Amino acid sequence: MNLRENWRIVMLVVFVLASTFALFGPAAAPDAGANNSSTYSSSDGPTNLQFGLELAGGSRIRAPLVGTTAEDLDVGQGQRAAIRQTVGDQLNVSTGDVSVVLNTGNGDAVEVLTENVDEQRFRAALSEAGLDGETATIRRGVTEQTRQQTVETITAKINRGGLSGGQVATQRSATGGNYVVVDVPNANTTEVLNLIGDEGEVTIVATRPVETGNDTVYRNQTVLTNRQLEDSQIGIAQTNDAGQPYVPITLTEDAARNYSRDLVDLGFTSSEATGAQRCRYRQSPEDPGYCLYTTVDGEIVYAAGLDPGLAEDIESGEFETAPSFIMETGSTDEAQRLQVNLRAGALPTRLAVENGTVLFLQQSLGDRFKWQALLTGLIAWLAVSGSVFLRYRNPRVALPMLATAAAEVYLLLGFAAAIGLPLNLSYIAGFIAVIGTGVDDLLIIADEILNEGEIATGRVFQSRFRKAFWVIGAAAVTTIIAMSPLAFLSLGDLQGFAIVTIVGVLIGVLVTRPAYGDVLRNLMLDQQSD
Repeated sequence: MNLRENWRIVMLVVFVLASTFALFGPAAAPDAGANNSSTYSSSDGPTNLQFGLELAGGSRIRAPLVGTTAEDLDVGQGQRAAIRQTVGDQLNVSTGDVSVVLNTGNGDAVEVLTENVDEQRFRAALSEAGLDGETATIRRGVTEQTRQQTVETITAKINRGGLSGGQVATQRSATGGNYVVVDVPNANTTEVLNLIGDEGEVTIVATRPVETGNDTVYRNQTVLTNRQLEDSQIGIAQTNDAGQPYVPITLTEDAARNYSRDLVDLGFTSSEATGAQRCRYRQSPEDPGYCLYTTVDGEIVYAAGLDPGLAEDIESGEFETAPSFIMETGSTDEAQRLQVNLRAGALPTRLAVENGTVLFLQQSLGDRFKWQALLTGLIAWLAVSGSVFLRYRNPRVALPMLATAAAEVYLLLGFAAAIGLPLNLSYIAGFIAVIGTGVDDLLIIADEILNEGEIATGRVFQSRFRKAFWVIGAAAVTTIIAMSPLAFLSLGDLQGFAIVTIVGVLIGVLVTRPAYGDVLRNLMLDQQSD
């Protein structure tokens, strides 16, 4: 075989080998601290394929988040703390249950993350806070930022809880409601609900060097308690104009007063603390200097010094009037983990489980679905095989076509194993759709080449193949465009179906169908020479 002429076949073989390694090679160890909302545990079978709730059994919790949101507002610079305090006082709720979210897509927004918020009282509270409460758009539910923060927090809790991974996502219902969906294979619902509701203990501790005779010792003092952080507003991890990731924090009035006084008393606003002795925990944990530690259940998860500009604001008293600061990190992932850690696993608001659905699927039922899905796929392939043999009655055409269709599915399985895609029934439906569309395109190639008369030379074959490939290429683009909205919108099972179909079409157009053309050319030209 001429490798230069048959490079597409070589490429297919390389992809098959790579898929084999992904399916049967050593599985990568999961990162328990990773912020990955689609992580599933590997199956106990001979492959590295991972299975979702429907094929492995487990629990699904689908529920809305408690809250009421006022949108189309215009929040001025430095007003967030005052707005939270005023709205909280007017509605008799904790300041920690009031959130100010900027740039939501519908202007700025104020959320009250409690139940049974009266709309008229809410409008009056907004007006009292200096906002235009009468023209605000008020609806039940929370902002997209709060939903995403909930997804990240629950994902981190599942990963740390050792529940073999899980999938957390937002979903929009047909009636327009927004839900958070938590799928955890191999876990009962009580276990999942307890884990979601469990909260850790988060504090910010100031450590400083103290001279005792000829020695230097470090003394620790808590400057922000768990309760103070719960009442504060922990913002969404983001980056500034210079590309520096950070987490914004706005303290309550009481917390800001105590925080600033403690830092002054402990010497953190001195030139020594913000200069030569500023926190060097990463370089020298034994001699860190003046550091502010963020701890979760006693474990240090973040360390930083006090910024000189912030130290000046604390000294002058300006910080107490606008008690906001940022915690900078080295990467976006670190900022997202810090955001979750600052909440210590506490959700921004409660999951209204009573208004949603809780499903438990036994593992035996999941195993039965798994075998039924496999059987359905096999029947589909056999049905297609029979139709192809009846159509052509020529093994030289039919066998490569069926082998190519099988290779397409095999590459899809390798792709799923490589990226840790959890296979559910919707993905299996996508596999079956790929079999149908793939063979349909292969039929177009075969008919275009064989029904135009005798193939005398390779140039004639290539001319007919290119003509057929334009047809299947146009069909592939149409399919991808049609499926793209389903793949990117949070539409539950339809999303999985669309993703597998799009990936299958891309694999077919770029790898398997060109390889089938090379195989058919070799067989047809060889037949002519015979």
